[in-house]
Amino acid sequence: MYSFDQSPTDAAFVQDPYPAYDRARENGPLVWWDAYGMPAAMDHATVHAILRDRRFGRECPAELAGDIPEHLRAFYAVEAHSMLELDPPRHTRLRGLVLRGFTSRRIKELAPEIEALALELAQALPDDPFDLITAYATPLPVIVIARLLGVPDSMAPQLLNWSNAMVAMYQARRNRAIEDAAASAAQEFSDFLRGYVEERRAKPADDLITHLIAAEEEGEKLSTDELITTCILLLNAGHEATVHTLGNGVKTLLETGMLSEAQADMERTVEEILRYDPPLHMFTRYAKEPVTIHDHMFQRGDQVALMLGAANRDPANWTDPDKFDPTRAPKPNASFGAGLHFCVGAPLARLELRIGLATLLKQHPHLRLTHAPEYANLYHFHGLTRLMVRTS
Repeated sequence: MYSFDQSPTDAAFVQDPYPAYDRARENGPLVWWDAYGMPAAMDHATVHAILRDRRFGRECPAELAGDIPEHLRAFYAVEAHSMLELDPPRHTRLRGLVLRGFTSRRIKELAPEIEALALELAQALPDDPFDLITAYATPLPVIVIARLLGVPDSMAPQLLNWSNAMVAMYQARRNRAIEDAAASAAQEFSDFLRGYVEERRAKPADDLITHLIAAEEEGEKLSTDELITTCILLLNAGHEATVHTLGNGVKTLLETGMLSEAQADMERTVEEILRYDPPLHMFTRYAKEPVTIHDHMFQRGDQVALMLGAANRDPANWTDPDKFDPTRAPKPNASFGAGLHFCVGAPLARLELRIGLATLLKQHPHLRLTHAPEYANLYHFHGLTRLMVRTS
């Protein structure tokens, strides 16, 4: 198997990982990534096949799982109830219950509120150069989630701080300081939500927490710990992806000069942004049993890295994959995953992206870059440090 000798924190790779993906893919659909010590699937077909393969899962086999360090107990107490980290039957039960509260109808009903919020944020943007990430891309999804949960808008900055600290655990540059901050945030976030859950049990309201409390399937309901973790997951996974995609998308549109093409068909534009420069580049799976993929034998407990960013640029699946084309006919891409763990928040993310981009470009048709954008050292997330622009 080809040895992929690439540091995920290398400056050049962080700014543009796609040439490295291309080099790896040319040496086979499955390569050995030295930095992570596991095989990495680089092509569209293999990534999508493993995402749907029930012989692979998110949970490390119990007999192979290591002990949780004391300083991370609060963090993993939250992760223990996360749909993202569980396999059937626990995943099936949790996802079914969550989808009863987080329905497509309820998401569609959010459109007018998202439009009003996006318009408010867009109209408040200054004329002088400013950072679009902090002024627009970040507050939009965070405030939407806060309102979904029934939390005051004023809590959005605190929710964001907790979320950023927890999500940092998945970065390649993780260290003890990041771990301590994540554990502290997990404890504080859980304590805050526990009070909100108990309040809504006593006094229901028209918010997601109340709907999740009411959700029931075959006599089963979400426990308080499951409710807390679900709310944290929806914020952490939802805001991170949407912020990065909005930033990456505006950057790409401004660099390619395709604002008019984007506005002509925002649905296709969003799908092309998600394909071309996705917010998450890698997701992992554990083999549940011995299985051979591309002549490589996985033993129970072996991990495989599914390279979502690489799969989205596979020339076997897309013509001119390195070309950004908002008129491209959409095909399924890997940005929201696939199979059992397809992102439960994908409909909300797509709605926010369509409305957020359309509103921004309509209000500021002369938006332009003032500084060269740079990606942050966040791998395997892929988002900008800032996006300095002006509206005229």
